[in-house]
Amino acid sequence: MEGGPMKRSVFEVFNDFRGRRDGVLKALTTDAEKFYQACDPDRDNLCLFGTPTGRWEVKLPVEEVPSEVPEPILGINFSRDGMHRSKWISIIAIHSDAWLISLAFYFGARFNFDKNERKDLFEMINKLPTLYEVVYEKQQQKLAATQSNGNKTKPSGKMPKSRSSVPQQKSQSSVPQKKRVQMTPTPPPKEESDSDEEEAEEQGSTFCGACHDDNGVDEFWIFCDVCERWFHGKCVKVTPTMAEHIKQYKCPSCSNKKARVH
Repeated sequence: MEGGPMKRSVFEVFNDFRGRRDGVLKALTTDAEKFYQACDPDRDNLCLFGTPTGRWEVKLPVEEVPSEVPEPILGINFSRDGMHRSKWISIIAIHSDAWLISLAFYFGARFNFDKNERKDLFEMINKLPTLYEVVYEKQQQKLAATQSNGNKTKPSGKMPKSRSSVPQQKSQSSVPQKKRVQMTPTPPPKEESDSDEEEAEEQGSTFCGACHDDNGVDEFWIFCDVCERWFHGKCVKVTPTMAEHIKQYKCPSCSNKKARVH
């Protein structure tokens, strides 16, 4: 078709996908520290790009009028210091997977792939693990190695005991020993009482530092290592899975205080 884009084969589009994937994967794994430093939160909106040659770049999106090619997620640098690095990397991996797929099928549409060609392209892509799968596996291997080394020494012994006589329903072996989390069906005891909750404390109640409620049946709790208060996981938007990757938890209030100091 004259005047239209030059026809490319399914294999050529797949090679473009694979090269970009290799570049992004390198940024999220072997070059993770370099990538982390490149995502300075003080800079403008940044994106992680993978190139067909297997390289990666952190930069502003290319300005096109009108914009044609799908772009990666904007502003990855702004969330860099707002969460644990492993969680941050995982989220970027998920969005990068979506970007790579959208880019591949954008080219498929542009080069007029028919039903069979689109199917062939997807099958070739689907034989490769996703970026998230690779990143998650590497993080789990690193976590297992860290826990294995940590088992050689005992923790500080500040883990609070449950005020309930009901035994714990779940083992905490999957949670880093240094993180104070509570998986019991009742709220954890508070080590020190606050003046406005003395009466409840005398009765054995523990209040969530966010919602100030002591309801805690079958709920997940997490302990702030700064203000030393307990929180419902759902109140501070932290799940047990997320807690596994948190070395030192700071509640939203303590995190905001640190931000104002700087």
